[in-house]
Amino acid sequence: DIYVIGRITVFQDPFFATKRPDLAVLKESDKTLWADYKGLHYIDPGATEAWDYTVLIAKEAYAVGFDEINFDYIRFPSDGNMQDVYFPFSEERITADPNYGKAKVMRDFFAYLNAELLGTGAILSADLFGMTTTNGDDLNIGQVLEYAAPYFDYLAPMVYPSHYPTNFIGIANPADKPYEVVRYSMDRGVAKLLAAGSAPAKLRPWLQDFDYKAVYGAPEVRAQTQAVYDAGLTSWMLWDAANHYTKDALLTE
Repeated sequence: DIYVIGRITVFQDPFFATKRPDLAVLKESDKTLWADYKGLHYIDPGATEAWDYTVLIAKEAYAVGFDEINFDYIRFPSDGNMQDVYFPFSEERITADPNYGKAKVMRDFFAYLNAELLGTGAILSADLFGMTTTNGDDLNIGQVLEYAAPYFDYLAPMVYPSHYPTNFIGIANPADKPYEVVRYSMDRGVAKLLAAGSAPAKLRPWLQDFDYKAVYGAPEVRAQTQAVYDAGLTSWMLWDAANHYTKDALLTE
């Protein structure tokens, strides 16, 4: 009776990028592989052949027993030298239609995933930047909450308080105010989905259970989960890259 989620990192894929550099994000200057500040390579989100590759992985993952397929890094890169970056496939689309843009590249990808996986029975979820619930733009990574909503069963904005900018909603260090940050973010997300005609219950945020810009223990984790409930939602997930979770933050059955 364990519900198992399989997470797939999509466009941040150093292995696939080195095997298929013709589908990868490149440097504008010399057309070699672009890398972020961690040295990781990306696939161009507009490369439709890579969409098929992702679909095949998702189908295989569902076939071996995962209940849900969770798609992460479904975005354009942001944390590297963005002055020397070239998206061969996406830029071709955008050049052909100036009104297209990164957000519509991603929306087409979301629609394609949904269409190709619809018959499998798999539950689909999308990991999004936390500020997709509060911003009106695509954060320059192609992610718009309302564009993702029709194509996934769950939307998982990463509303880690430590990842919000200084003075977000007037808080000097957002990591110090987990309830306030998560509550504001989820309230705004609920309002966005209602306005778009989508079910707010799709929102199932990633919450912070790691120390960054503040020490996080049971009170801080519970403050976030309470904020989710107070926003009228029922589901959430915890993230810690080291997989060390705060047991006391979780209630018994």
